[in-house]
Amino acid sequence: MESNFVDYVKICCRSGKGGRGSMHMHRAKYVPNGGPDGGDGGRGGHVYLRGNHNYWTLLHLRYERHIFAGHGGNGGKSRSTGHDGQDRYIDVPCGTVVYDAETGEYLCDVSEDGQVVMLLKGGRGGLGNWNFRTATNQAPRYAQPGEPMQERTVILELKLLADVGLVGFPNAGKSTLLSSLSSARPKIANYPFTTMEPSLGIVSYRDNQSFVMADIPGIIEGAAEGRGLGLRFLRHIERNSLLLFMVPGDTDDIKKEYEILLNEVGTFNPDMLDKQRVLAITKSDLLDDELIEMLSHDLPDDIPCVFISAVANRGLTELKDILWAALNSESNKLQAITHEAKIVHRNKDVAYLQQELEAMGEDEDIEFLDDTDIEDIDELDDFEYEDIETEG
Repeated sequence: MESNFVDYVKICCRSGKGGRGSMHMHRAKYVPNGGPDGGDGGRGGHVYLRGNHNYWTLLHLRYERHIFAGHGGNGGKSRSTGHDGQDRYIDVPCGTVVYDAETGEYLCDVSEDGQVVMLLKGGRGGLGNWNFRTATNQAPRYAQPGEPMQERTVILELKLLADVGLVGFPNAGKSTLLSSLSSARPKIANYPFTTMEPSLGIVSYRDNQSFVMADIPGIIEGAAEGRGLGLRFLRHIERNSLLLFMVPGDTDDIKKEYEILLNEVGTFNPDMLDKQRVLAITKSDLLDDELIEMLSHDLPDDIPCVFISAVANRGLTELKDILWAALNSESNKLQAITHEAKIVHRNKDVAYLQQELEAMGEDEDIEFLDDTDIEDIDELDDFEYEDIETEG
């Protein structure tokens, strides 16, 4: 059964071509020298990306693989301008990153609700012969064609936007914590990799305040190299403001497991090591006060640590206080993709991306660029018109 969570989609987009200008001479019974009156062509439709908070997956685009804007209408007589082509808006969830499918070039990032980004620009309409009349050429018999359409195949990649991202090994209690703190109902069972897709939950806090928490499938040692499900879902915590590491209290060495998790995150993307971190020791209901005191002396000193139990509702209020304080600290900022990081870390994900495309029936190889100096997609080369002479 196909999952409803789709975070990779490859679609073909095409803008509209501009309408051609009209080469028309005005003829009327009482106007012996009517002269040129050909109208201009209409512009072709643009293709836009639009952020929509009502979407949380790219599933709706998996079944609409070709998105075409309308063509501009041709100019007519009596200086009539052709109609503009219909624009197409592609609604995507917030946190969608767009890459060129042929080169891997970073194109844009839609991170806010209502944000509109022009993906392809429609062609300009050609000028009618009325625009070319002069004192020495009172009856021009040529007009301009419209600009051609633009076509591009793009890859949309979803990276969930959340304040807190949960990081832990399978069965560390991530889904149980999310279900205890929010209204989310992820699958919970006593076997590894119960969570097969990311889940989001809104955690309520004091004074009607809240923050968003994201749960991803458990990662294992070697996840940054493709083992388990980590490579596919680690990118969903790249945009989180804060990482909550979760290690069960019955683990033999809590500090060692935390360092393994931290190493996997840093191997996948070194920039994630700059995020604020909190360590939660889960399943503390299995520990007595004396054992908790002993374990406290062997915990990492550089991050806040808290013992919690989602089942026994122990330490959850303290955990939310720590998370809220960290989220609102001056040093904590929601990370966005910068210009210098447009292509960085893409080679880490290229193997999985190739598998996704092959599953969709696409077998071409993708070569990602190393150059990060990407030109703005909205900048178009100057279009040189060619005058078309018309007989008669």
